[in-house]
Amino acid sequence: MKKYLIILLLIAPFHTSQALSFGEVMDSVKKLMPWYESVPELTFELRDTKGNIFTEKNTKGKYLVINFWASWCTPCLKEIPAFVEFYKENSHYVEILGLDFEPVNIEVINEFVERFSINYPIILYSHINDTEFNKFGEIVGMPTTIIYSPKGELLQTFMGEITIEDLKKYISPIN
Repeated sequence: MKKYLIILLLIAPFHTSQALSFGEVMDSVKKLMPWYESVPELTFELRDTKGNIFTEKNTKGKYLVINFWASWCTPCLKEIPAFVEFYKENSHYVEILGLDFEPVNIEVINEFVERFSINYPIILYSHINDTEFNKFGEIVGMPTTIIYSPKGELLQTFMGEITIEDLKKYISPIN
């Protein structure tokens, strides 16, 4: 933020006859920063344990919650009931995708899903999905939850256990 302020002070006009809007100043500053990149549009194609395919196209219009988790991760297991409850109440305008970030077979996951009464799609880390997992960015800790708007815009990224209150802070009913 300090870099932006310094750059703004260097290029901003000091007299009102050449006043620029904040957006115009920011656009000109971005041109001076060769390392600046705009956020690319999210594209993905994930296949869940039941064979359903989820893409940026068929999830658009709903909030999208991407939850990276693993069965060995204690905070992941603690937040699953919150996701189950939130999805049960809001699945008409929210899509939660649980991305299991560990190599495991389908039988183990099916038992896990049944034991925890998971009601949202589970995506396994497999040869089908592994390259797609990377499209959500580098995951450095478990659990990691990413929330996108119904238009596909990134709203928030959480690392660590989240609650229903955290979800409600960024997700509200669509009119």
